Amino acid sequence: MSPSLVLIQLLSGLAHAMVLFLIASGLSLIFGVTRIVNFAHGSFYMLAAYLTYTLAATLPLGAAAFYVAVLLAAASVGLAGLGVEVALLRRVYRAPELYQLLLTFALVLVVADVVKLFWGSENLTGPAAPGLAGSVEIAGQLFPTYDLALIGLGPLVAAGLWWLFYRTRWGVLIRAATQDREMVAVLGVDQARLFTSVFVLGSFLAGLGGALQVPRQALTNVMDASIITEAFVVVVVGGMGSVPGALLAAALIGVIDAFGVLVLPRASLVVPFVVMAVVLIVRPWGLLGRPEVQQRTAGGAIVTAGTVRVPPRWLAAVLAALIAVPPFLPTFHVWVLVEILAFALFAASLHLLMGTGGMVSFGHAASFGLGAYGAALLVTWTKAPMLLAFAAAPLAAAVGAALYGYFCVRLSSIYFAMLTLAFAQIAFAIVHQWYDVTGGDNGLLGIWPAAWLAGPLAYYYLALTACGGGIALLARIGRAPFGLTLRAARDHARRAETVGINIRLHQWTAFVVAGFFGGVAGGTFAFLKGSVFPNLLAVPMSVEPLVMVLLGGVQAPAGAPVGAAIYKLLDTVATRYTEYWQLVLGAILILLVLAFPRGILGVVGDRRA
Repeated sequence: MSPSLVLIQLLSGLAHAMVLFLIASGLSLIFGVTRIVNFAHGSFYMLAAYLTYTLAATLPLGAAAFYVAVLLAAASVGLAGLGVEVALLRRVYRAPELYQLLLTFALVLVVADVVKLFWGSENLTGPAAPGLAGSVEIAGQLFPTYDLALIGLGPLVAAGLWWLFYRTRWGVLIRAATQDREMVAVLGVDQARLFTSVFVLGSFLAGLGGALQVPRQALTNVMDASIITEAFVVVVVGGMGSVPGALLAAALIGVIDAFGVLVLPRASLVVPFVVMAVVLIVRPWGLLGRPEVQQRTAGGAIVTAGTVRVPPRWLAAVLAALIAVPPFLPTFHVWVLVEILAFALFAASLHLLMGTGGMVSFGHAASFGLGAYGAALLVTWTKAPMLLAFAAAPLAAAVGAALYGYFCVRLSSIYFAMLTLAFAQIAFAIVHQWYDVTGGDNGLLGIWPAAWLAGPLAYYYLALTACGGGIALLARIGRAPFGLTLRAARDHARRAETVGINIRLHQWTAFVVAGFFGGVAGGTFAFLKGSVFPNLLAVPMSVEPLVMVLLGGVQAPAGAPVGAAIYKLLDTVATRYTEYWQLVLGAILILLVLAFPRGILGVVGDRRA
């Protein structure tokens, strides 16, 4: 590799890093002050990019139209953030913090279809920046002038944020709130105004990043999903709430991305997440972050009330209906029931970690995907019988969970959640780029049940036995001494350690058990669809069971299956009857979160109490 090529790749990485910094700094600030894991941050980025595209073409300002469009788009997104915080998030601040995450996930769905409604689903090419459209020669190589401008803009924005945070009273309050927001509230600071102002600033920075990206890449309906994952990596590596850390980490990740494509083309997707995992293991609070003043469960306090019990007669009625009704249903409905059963077990396995153990995983799709790929690889490469492959699915997932769970349970708070995300993304990158074994993004096809199980009813009863039995076993584990010990560690970790409980061993065991049953769900889903693809390990697949658990109610073991059934039914109906199903599903989820801010069974339990 020639020195000139090294220099050009370095500059390309830094240009991308400056856009990453704008997005990640806003995301870091929002989490640092409000504790909201804002999945909609990437949606604000995408919305600003499309607004810039339209405004630059319609504003009658000649060469200045693009630059005015950038500022107007960023400001518009900042105002949208204001509306979201005041009208929606402020209504659920008293609910467990992860319900705010559920609300931002619903916003992701809404914004995705709003963009599709107004701008269509075709990729769009943005305008060049007037005056910066050409290239300059550097070390004998041509380099875009606009990218050079971005490299210079990033440090200017960082300097402006430094002045804001270190030379103004508002900035001092923000820095104090990132360390101990409860103490800031005790001092009489209006938290509502502080939260709103920070959310607006973070949204503006995301919008500015999206607007500035328009001349550099095509506009797509999925650009929000790709950027939010990178932004999470930057935030975690740099340190939650640290703007200088976000700048340093953005430069590091941007350069690693640029050289990874050249040096390790078959593993380029893995490298940033390996860096993220190493940083979290060695220095959980990030390169320039600080340890939390108060230790918290991953993602915030998620359990604030006693367990909600579902009457046994209700459970018996549901089981009787699941056994007796399917023979009278159309084939399509039977297949939908199989999918609901798979996701009900998937969500229930996550509930063991969340509800019982207080460990919120952002990467539980790793268990689901490893189970699916474990079964599919046996069928594809060894021609193993279907039932043998089905039985191997949970074993493959449990082995994977044991390996990365060993490192994850050493962390707590949001750092645990982010490390699970890192390992899940590493697994995703491996199956996505290992074409010779996994088929890459072409997936593995022909993963069908055995002939005697090929009929919808036969496979349905197999799924009911495997998934229903798994859900029952997980409920039994939650009530057993092991589950009660996990709850003790969740509620009073130091007190549990004092009486001799090995917390880490119990949490690691729970991680493996949850992975095992997640693998059963993955194997069931693989034979249902007849194929597996890398998206089974992607971030959205990890978010779905989290949404299901929160929707049903994290206080009740039955909340996960209830949430899975409601979510999958809404998803199926919306997909079948409208092109803009994400908009419909997202709007319904928003209404459900506002109406049931502790989950459906959680609110029902409160009212019964």
